Amino acid sequence: MKTTRKCRALLSVSMNLLALFFSITAFITTYWCVGTQRVPKPKCTKLRTHNCIDYGVNETDPKVVVYSWETGDDRFLFRQFHTGIWFSCAENIHDEGEKCRSFIDLAPASERGVLWLSVVSEMLYIVLLIVGFSLMCLELVHSSTSNMIDGLKLNAFAAIFTVLSGLLGMVAHMMYTQVFQVTVTLGPADWRPYNWDYGWSFCMAWASFTCCMGASVTTLNSYTKTVIEFRHKRKTFVQSIRKEQARQALGYYRDHSLRSISQTVEVYTQTPYSSGIRTHVPAASLDPSDGSETLGEDQC
Repeated sequence: MKTTRKCRALLSVSMNLLALFFSITAFITTYWCVGTQRVPKPKCTKLRTHNCIDYGVNETDPKVVVYSWETGDDRFLFRQFHTGIWFSCAENIHDEGEKCRSFIDLAPASERGVLWLSVVSEMLYIVLLIVGFSLMCLELVHSSTSNMIDGLKLNAFAAIFTVLSGLLGMVAHMMYTQVFQVTVTLGPADWRPYNWDYGWSFCMAWASFTCCMGASVTTLNSYTKTVIEFRHKRKTFVQSIRKEQARQALGYYRDHSLRSISQTVEVYTQTPYSSGIRTHVPAASLDPSDGSETLGEDQC
């Protein structure tokens, strides 16, 4: 029982640790959503000769009419972008590297309250995961000792905190997804994605939720099995005690009954003649000479 309980505790701790790692990684990275943005091509310069619009050599002369023969999507650049809870970063078309903007500033004013609520929920999710992980570690330490009651209490509290953290994380993920979808439609025109999809941070966030719920189910299962085994052993112990007590009581009453019968027989055989009870004496035990002597003495 102790070995099985310790294995279940190790499994719960491992899954909770994975959930904590995935949640922190998803919270601080900016790859919840990835895609491309369509932006107008900049003018060509001496330093930039590709992915730009060439207006010819007379582009500085205001009297010259300049035409661009590029039409449709040829007039635009498709730059990569990635967005997280805190920042949205995209390729810088004017220079190397990326240009990042605060996603809270990009979100519509009507959705910023929901966004902040999702951020707070993510933080509480991580805090509850840490609390659950700490309780599971303490329960793992107690599983190595004989103090089963304290271990069960820690197991129950760890399961409660882990379940609450999982539900809170699920709500936080759903709220952020809703805010991003609204921002795609109502956000700034220079930021709106041309196409987008969920990134690896989003996958890690839901993997964290999956590990968290797996840890909570394993912890609850461990608690339930331990309680059932403990009750079964206690019931078996009580039944064995009752059987032993019944056996001892039966032996006591049997010995007491035999002792009472033997004492009664002894009292019956030692009762004197004056008590009025006649005792039969065998004839063979009588001596005739003794009787004659006694008779002669009576006649004298």
